[in-house]
Amino acid sequence: MSDKNIIEVENVSFDYISMDEDGKETGRTQVLKNVSLTVPEGQFLAVLGHNGCGKSTLAKHLNAILYPTEGKVTVAGMNTTDEDKIYDIRQTVGMVFQNPDNQLVATIVEEDVAFAPENMGVPQPEIRQRVDDALKQVDMYEFREHAPHQLSGGQKQRVAIAGVIAMQPRCIVMDEPTAMLDPKGRREVMNTIHTLNREKGITVVLITHYMDEAAQADRVVVMDGGKIIMDDIPKKIFSQVRKLKSVGLDVPQVTELCGELRDKGVDISTEIIHEQECAEALYRLTQGRNAVIPPKQETAQPDDRPVVLRGEKLTYKYSIGTPFEKTAVDNVDISIRQGEFVGIIGHTGSGKSTLIQHFDGLVKPTSGTVFVDGTDIWSKDVNIRDIRFKVGIVFQYSEHQLFEETVAKDIAYGPKNMGLSDEEIDKRVKQAAESMDITHLLDRSPFELSGGQQRRVALAGVLAMDPEVLILDEPAAGLDPKGRDKILTQIKRYHEQYGKTILLVSHSMEDIVKYAGKVLVMNKSRLFCYDTVDRVFGRTEELAKIGLDVPQITRMSHILKTLGTDIGSDIYTTERAAERLLPLISH
Repeated sequence: MSDKNIIEVENVSFDYISMDEDGKETGRTQVLKNVSLTVPEGQFLAVLGHNGCGKSTLAKHLNAILYPTEGKVTVAGMNTTDEDKIYDIRQTVGMVFQNPDNQLVATIVEEDVAFAPENMGVPQPEIRQRVDDALKQVDMYEFREHAPHQLSGGQKQRVAIAGVIAMQPRCIVMDEPTAMLDPKGRREVMNTIHTLNREKGITVVLITHYMDEAAQADRVVVMDGGKIIMDDIPKKIFSQVRKLKSVGLDVPQVTELCGELRDKGVDISTEIIHEQECAEALYRLTQGRNAVIPPKQETAQPDDRPVVLRGEKLTYKYSIGTPFEKTAVDNVDISIRQGEFVGIIGHTGSGKSTLIQHFDGLVKPTSGTVFVDGTDIWSKDVNIRDIRFKVGIVFQYSEHQLFEETVAKDIAYGPKNMGLSDEEIDKRVKQAAESMDITHLLDRSPFELSGGQQRRVALAGVLAMDPEVLILDEPAAGLDPKGRDKILTQIKRYHEQYGKTILLVSHSMEDIVKYAGKVLVMNKSRLFCYDTVDRVFGRTEELAKIGLDVPQITRMSHILKTLGTDIGSDIYTTERAAERLLPLISH
């Protein structure tokens, strides 16, 4: 890392300006407040903060997408307000956005990655080499001749990252680049970041809500209310658990465990952020004493709840008869009972999203049968519209489903289409708003709300139709820890209160463990397994082989066992880990 700063932010404030139809200013919202920051060349800097704290706005200042209202931003000695230097600044600092659809421009993957180098005037043979190298680094080389619109969200993000890598900038700013990736994809992107940073000396500024990603950085900056409130090495930042939680953030699971143990009188450092160092510290305290692990309680009685969703030999193929033909779901048999809360996991492109779209008739199987409440939904006498009222689905980036003038009207849209009375519609709108804790927002425009609030409005719009089954495709992606916990806790409460069947697609193993009762695992278009949380996550090595992961605390417990202290193979939460460890530790 160089002593020379590649980025200098000096006393920067920034206001978003509202305009009326005539172009007159109607108001200002200050998003950045007197921010100062220097980034040495070659540094790996992580930026944390809750949604709306100013992280993305700051990032857009670093390559002159936005200009300061006050203060100055300098990139490699160039003032970002100097119009003659804009091209050089954006060639120096590449930007990867949270939503890859904002960044993909071509109809073929390799053409998209080549777009920036071509515009930079790079010779054709070198462009070919850069494109191939960049796609290999993000594990998308085999998709080089595919159309971007045929890829999953996570695959699109890898292509967007490859497009910036191909520019070979001196600095890359990444705004939540792994939000839609599976654990394997996240690891690949983080490995790519480390390679670019350590081997090629590229400066990296990573905005993330994943604490384990921030823990890998050289330095962490925390933002709140448009200001920088913390700036230090990761160990020092994450040791301040209470302060981070007070601003809606989280800490790595092993750090949280050490904090819980310390609160109970255990002499252990709270500056532990990685599973290996946590396991070693705990082994020194336990000295090979093993926990008393209660026997697993197997349910003797079979589950007699009715099957509400069933797929028999489901197969779905995209682009049949073209060079891009692809089997997305392959011969899947699955039965889901009424009232179950099912977590759905699988690597990016494994078929998760395609599978769930079968259950409300958004896609028709190429072969096989879909049953809802025992009815074949594609039989001639079934109105598919009725099925969609029974099975509600909330998509990734559900805020894109909003379109009405007010929150109340948006929530009411579905019930109105069901032909309900005004009285019943009002009742359902209020009930759905209460379930999502947005009653106070009913008269507001949905477009004035934060990302987390918009997600809850979109979800309330589906709840208002009172579906028997609620399907959620990555509902918390891109939200900060506080927003993620809020929306998932409200979904869990809704499930418990009304006994609805819930299907939750997520790349967060911690969320699946915390909220689901059963787990459905997809792998390469096929059903890998469908079982209880304990049984699925007990197959740690098998999950790792198919590109998935287990919670950090689980990985730590496995390392601890290899060292000589066994606290069980069913450790998925810090609470359970602390409960097993405390009797083994001499205070």
